[in-house]
Amino acid sequence: MTSSITKRKLGRSGLEVSPLAFGGNVFGWSADEATSFKLLDAFVGAGLNFIDTADVYSRWVPGNQGGESEAILGKWFKRSGKRAGVVLATKVGMDMGEGRKGLSRAYMERAVDASLLRLQTDYIDLYQSHTDDQDTPLEETLDAYDRLIKAGKVRAIGASNYSAARLAEALETSRRLGLPRYESLQPHYNLYTRSEYESELEPLVLREGLGVFNYYALASGFLSGKYRSEADLDKSGARGQRVKAYLDARGLRILAALDEVAARTATNPTQVALAWQIARPSITAPIASATSLAQLDDLIAATRLQLSAGDIALLDQASA
Repeated sequence: MTSSITKRKLGRSGLEVSPLAFGGNVFGWSADEATSFKLLDAFVGAGLNFIDTADVYSRWVPGNQGGESEAILGKWFKRSGKRAGVVLATKVGMDMGEGRKGLSRAYMERAVDASLLRLQTDYIDLYQSHTDDQDTPLEETLDAYDRLIKAGKVRAIGASNYSAARLAEALETSRRLGLPRYESLQPHYNLYTRSEYESELEPLVLREGLGVFNYYALASGFLSGKYRSEADLDKSGARGQRVKAYLDARGLRILAALDEVAARTATNPTQVALAWQIARPSITAPIASATSLAQLDDLIAATRLQLSAGDIALLDQASA
């Protein structure tokens, strides 16, 4: 079973990752510690190895401080002994409260140590700028990463939520100063949200040879086919309201195409939506989350689903 998952190179980082990443935003939020451990065991047991989290997960939950997701991962690493088999990605820069945010050298040096402590590990495989910090020169941020790599705390670096212009500027800065470069990008991308990534970021990442692992791969659950009318939005409270924006003519056209391909391949819309992204040459691994083993089974199955050229063309057209 595990041998059928082919790993992919993440940019020029030397890291090799499964074609799907587990989104760790659910740990300590919609998945408690015991559920998180079960999900992680099953994910790695299926031959997948790429896990993405952030220091700020899940500060938005009442009573949480941030760091909950990293702390659960750290306990799981300690209990399972599986740290070496995982490519661990985390992020820095989002507001952690009390002035703890941004990408200054001084803050990053404190933040990485706090993350390592929570994660109960002495290195992070991929450390990412969670969002662009316009107040700190790119030179300073990239020099801070250089120091963290030389100290053995970080293996490679990536960018999340960067515009094409700023990402290009960062890559040029790395070249000019001989500093480590961002090897990956984490953008918002899925069958519904395509234009910004495809028009500006995709040509840049292909030209520069960057890895891409995109978030909101299932559009907050919309692409699972769970929400097909206004009445369905009540199923998920606040999340249902986020999905409302997708319930337009184009969204329904995308769902119809997903249904058609799912029927033809004896799968379901979740698996098809993820397989479409996995098949795209610029995408290394979409990020998706699960809060139950049944949901996780769909994510794993998506990595084994080979869509035909006709299926991909149908989905491209429906979502154009």
